[in-house]
Parts: sequence; C-alpha cells; structure tokens
Amino acid sequence: MERLFKLRQSGTNVKTEILAGFTTFLTMAYIVVVNPAILSAAGVPFDQVFLATIISAVVGTLIMALWANYPIAIAPGMGMNAYFVSIVATQGVSYQVVFGAVLLAGLIFLLLTFTKFRELLLESIPDSLKYGITAGIGLFIAFLGLKMSGLVVPNEDTLVSFGEPSDPQTLLAIVGLLVTLILVARNVQGALFIGMFVTAIIGYFTGMLHIDKIASAPPPVVFFDLDIAGVFSHSLYTVVLAYLLVTIFDTTGTMIGVAEQANLMKDGKLPKAKAALTADAVATTVGATLGSTPSSAYVESSSGVAVGGRTGLTTLVVAILFLISLFFSPIVAAISSLSAITAPALIIVGSFMLAGLANIKWKEFDEAFPTFAVVIMMPLTSSIATGIAVGFITYPLLKVMRGKWREVHPILYLFGVIFVLQMIYFPGH
Repeated sequence: MERLFKLRQSGTNVKTEILAGFTTFLTMAYIVVVNPAILSAAGVPFDQVFLATIISAVVGTLIMALWANYPIAIAPGMGMNAYFVSIVATQGVSYQVVFGAVLLAGLIFLLLTFTKFRELLLESIPDSLKYGITAGIGLFIAFLGLKMSGLVVPNEDTLVSFGEPSDPQTLLAIVGLLVTLILVARNVQGALFIGMFVTAIIGYFTGMLHIDKIASAPPPVVFFDLDIAGVFSHSLYTVVLAYLLVTIFDTTGTMIGVAEQANLMKDGKLPKAKAALTADAVATTVGATLGSTPSSAYVESSSGVAVGGRTGLTTLVVAILFLISLFFSPIVAAISSLSAITAPALIIVGSFMLAGLANIKWKEFDEAFPTFAVVIMMPLTSSIATGIAVGFITYPLLKVMRGKWREVHPILYLFGVIFVLQMIYFPGH
C-alpha cells in the first residue's frame, strides 16, 4: 500500500485514507439512486442504468486511483442525465440514439485527452461562460427536482405554478428537503445520502415506499444498446458537442478545485493531468456502451479530502464500495420509484452549482449578459445545448460591439458561427 500509493510522501496513512474513501462514497452514493431514477423517465430500463452507473464509476475511479493516484472519484455526472431525458422528450428520438451521441462524445474526449486541443479549447472559453454553463445546469437540475417533487406543476396560463403541498408525495418531498437542508447546514458528512435515507424511512412507514427485498444478484449486463447511425440521421451534432464541452469543463474544473484543496497542484498545474482526464473519458465511453450518461470528476470528493484523503487509496475504497452496492438493486429500485426521496438531492445539488456566479463581473455588460443568457436558457428551453449555443453567440458579438474583439479567442468566433448556422438550419437540435 505504502509503495503503491506513496502514503508517507503524501503525509497520510491507511486509516485516514479508508475513512476518506467512506466519506467520499457516502456524499456521492446518491447517484446510484438518482441516475437510474432520471434515465428511466426516458425509457431506459432501470436495471441497465443501475449497472452502467456503477460499472462506469468503478472503472473511472479505479483508473484515477491506480494510475493518477488522486483522491478524486468519478461517476456519471449530474445534469447530463437530465439533458438526456430532455433530448428524448423533445427530439422524438429513441434513448439508443442519444446513447450513440454519448459514445461519440466519449470517444472524442478520449482522443482529445492525448492532444493539445483540449488545453487550447479550455483556454479559449472565458471563465464567465464556464461558470454560466455550470450554473445553468444547476438550475436545470433544480427545476427537474422541483417538478419531480410536485412543488412545481404545469400551468397553461403561466407555463408553471406552485404545486399542492397537501399531496402526500409532495409533503414527503418537502419534509425530505427540510431534513437534508438542516444536515447540509450542519456540515454533516454524507448529508444528501442521509437525507434520502431518512426520507425513505418516513416513506416506508407512511405506506408510500414498498420494499419487497433488499439484496439480490447484480442485474445482467447489457452491451451496446445504442444507435450511432441515428446520431447522423437526426443531425444530433450539437448534442455530441454539448456533452463534450460540459464534460471537459465539469471534469477539469472539479479536478483543479479538489486538487487545490488537497495541495496537489504544482506551480498552478495539475501533475499527471492526462492520467486523471483519461479516467473520465474511459468511464464515459464504458458508460455509454452499457447505458449511462457521461461521467465526471465529483466535487463531493472534496469531503474525503477534508478528512485527510490525499492519494488513490481513498478512491480505491470508493470503487470497492460502489462494487458492493451492485448487490442492492431491489432497494435502490424501490427508492428510485418514489421521486419524493430523490428530488431534494437534485434541488440542493442544483444550488451548489450556482456558486461560480460569484466570480462573474456583473457590472461589465459584455461579460454579464452572455452568462445570464446561458443560465436562463438552459432550464427554460430544457436544453443544455441551447444554453451553450446562446452563450457562444452573444459573447463574441458583444465583445466586438464594445471594441474588445482581441479579447476573444479565434476558436470562439468559429464556434459562434457554427452555432448560428445550427440554429438556422437545425433548430431544436
């Protein structure tokens, strides 16, 4: 262990790393429940998503542990799953076609990991748009949670309105949200997971949650339930680009944030960045072939770092715990079927993702408006791709109008033109 993970060199020990692994797992274990709950709304079989979520998390996290030796866990990212459902609902395509788009994005990401283009792309996109994309996805997720809980319902006159709090399931979601908020406010480790657990217990004793059995053998593996040809026949190029861009921003930003916290950065750079990014790209590719959305580095890894996690031993423990959870699909399926249990986690995760907006120069219109446009368009159009497109069009446009065209990277002008053409000739894609 010492030689493999360089524990002494990193100023840690086996006991600390194991505790950190359990802490990280508890804070992100909600994804095992939430991901199948969301994707099953798009018609993907529950067991398929459950298995794909765990296997992609295990594969990505093991690469991170054994090759990069970082305490940063990988799993299917939030927001990408909600986007998946919106594409199936609005584009009239099967979930197999969207999995085809996910696989293409994963393969491109894998190729970019070994080139300089990934760094060039990251440098070209201004911080304001990066923060805007993350925040827009956060609102998108929170809106999904509000709909799932029944707190927000459709309304013909105003599009949406406040739901009926006296409805038993909505009331349970409110209680679950309040319990989880208190746990988060008190800085309780694993607050989201514990909140779901408490809500599930209340649901069980009030007759809303029905559990037949707790454990069983893992569900069968389903390979290549996807349609790559459909991506081209339906012109879902923007979907591929959206998955690619968000995965790049999300992962890189999270890795840098957690690495800074763990004092792993050297001269402002992340050593072994290629190994860390490969973990994410491989997990995304594997997940797509099995039935899950793109994987990402998890910001919840910071909870493990906070209790002393410094090496890949932390993430090795996380991977082992994910593997163990494979044997609990019946109870996960039961919990996922009651959306009041998972909705509070979505609402709170959404709020976490808005933090970057504090870094926006709101008094500089050419910086503020493109960010605002990205943030507002994602939830209101139910499309992450549309939000990204609007941001990439308005940012260079406003910079040119303000005489600051030199501040815009040439790649951004190229993307702006591509998105304008896409909106004209492939609206809604």
